[in-house]
Amino acid sequence: MLAAGEGTRLRPLTADRPKCLVELHGRTLLDRQLDALRRCGVADVVIVTGHRHEAFRGRPERLYHNPEYARTNMVHSLFCAEPELDGDVIVSYGDIVFEPRVAQALMAAPGALSVVVDTGWRDLWAARFSNPLTDAETLKIDGDGNIVEIGKKPRSYDEIHAQYIGLFKIAAPAVADVRRFYRGLDRSRRYDGKDVDNMYMTSLLDLIARDLLKVRAVPVAHGWLEVDSVDDLRLYSSWPPAGNALFSFAAS
Repeated sequence: MLAAGEGTRLRPLTADRPKCLVELHGRTLLDRQLDALRRCGVADVVIVTGHRHEAFRGRPERLYHNPEYARTNMVHSLFCAEPELDGDVIVSYGDIVFEPRVAQALMAAPGALSVVVDTGWRDLWAARFSNPLTDAETLKIDGDGNIVEIGKKPRSYDEIHAQYIGLFKIAAPAVADVRRFYRGLDRSRRYDGKDVDNMYMTSLLDLIARDLLKVRAVPVAHGWLEVDSVDDLRLYSSWPPAGNALFSFAAS
């Protein structure tokens, strides 16, 4: 789990804690995510910390720290835990929550690299933004179910077949290839306007899809939430825990 970011859009709630320890309907994002994973048989959890890393002391999960969290991005955080990139690896953002069925779909996916995408994303984006297109990113899926583009600025809804939720799996046979690919990136280049230390995860996934191996889309409809801002939290907190299709997991 990547939990190093400062969560500036969730201030003041993140002044003394990382984003994943912010509460939604009385439970932290971290506890909700861990519960969904445990229900699918995932017990071996590693957290990459950064901002307010001391808040994780005493937790049973293995911890890695990104000491440069304030000037780097998620890809850098992921590779701070590179010793743990062995065997099947599920990578999750720390500011999302999801139903067990979402994790189960990912675990069952047969691809070398599988990415969860929400085909019903516009329902959630329409609740969060006055114009969903301004915040969404491209995600194009070919006829075989593989992602051929992800993370660009869309010109129209036609370029968005679904939306990436911040959850993916690297199958054991592909892990070493992904590690070598990242280490071999040209550090003099910029990727979607960012240097390697600050590149977006979607930029890395897009490069892998283009130059390394097929990236499989794992489609789900709803069943997850991103808690990126105080407005998000206020919105979700107004939904009845068991009364909204996007929030049904909260009754558990």
